[in-house]
Amino acid sequence: MAHNQLPRQAGIRPSPRAVLGRLSTGAGRGTRITHTEHLPPRLGSHADWPSPIRAEVINAIRTAGIERPWAHQARTAEHALRGESVVVATGTASGKSLAYLAPVLSTLLDGSEEPSGRGATALYLSPTKALAADQRRAVADIAAPLGTGVRAAVYDGDTPVEEREWVRQYANYVLTNPDMLHRGILPGHPRWSSFLRTLRYVVIDECHTYRGVFGSHVAQVLRRLRRVCARYGSSPVFLLASATAA
Repeated sequence: MAHNQLPRQAGIRPSPRAVLGRLSTGAGRGTRITHTEHLPPRLGSHADWPSPIRAEVINAIRTAGIERPWAHQARTAEHALRGESVVVATGTASGKSLAYLAPVLSTLLDGSEEPSGRGATALYLSPTKALAADQRRAVADIAAPLGTGVRAAVYDGDTPVEEREWVRQYANYVLTNPDMLHRGILPGHPRWSSFLRTLRYVVIDECHTYRGVFGSHVAQVLRRLRRVCARYGSSPVFLLASATAA
């Protein structure tokens, strides 16, 4: 058995206290831990989805096994629907994706019923292509009962050339990364005019990663995005999410 492995019985996980005790033993290990704190469990606080969220979206979320949202999810959706940019910073696996997906999907459905044009659009930015692909699958799972009202697509360096034209003309939820926005979308904004003209939401996932020189660069790219959107008459709401509160 390796020195840093805990003895365990089959099917029984060691408690966090046991794990901490094991990690703090041994020469030099204890001195690396400067502080420990036990946080007692708290009861979760639920709420109702804001009334503007379409019933089809709420039913799709319930089909996915989520009966009611957490309070922070409902508050995030309220800000988004009022046209207010918002940052949601909560722990891992606390439902941040659903907090912004509910208002975004509802708005996309509203736009799909317009008699002309492609309707409302949304842009999702992540620091990695892998995360965008994961989010694409999550959107597809929730939006499956919504029919063709939500047309999500990944647009990055791996997107085949023959698919890129379809994304530009027909997708209303485009998932990409800051580099592709900078190099592949904004320089060719006339070809993206129908998408940018109706852009309602820009989702920025893992926003804590945009720090230092990289963060400064992304900030300038987002300023350019806002200027280009203004040229086409849109003013998108920005929804940021992070599991790192700092």
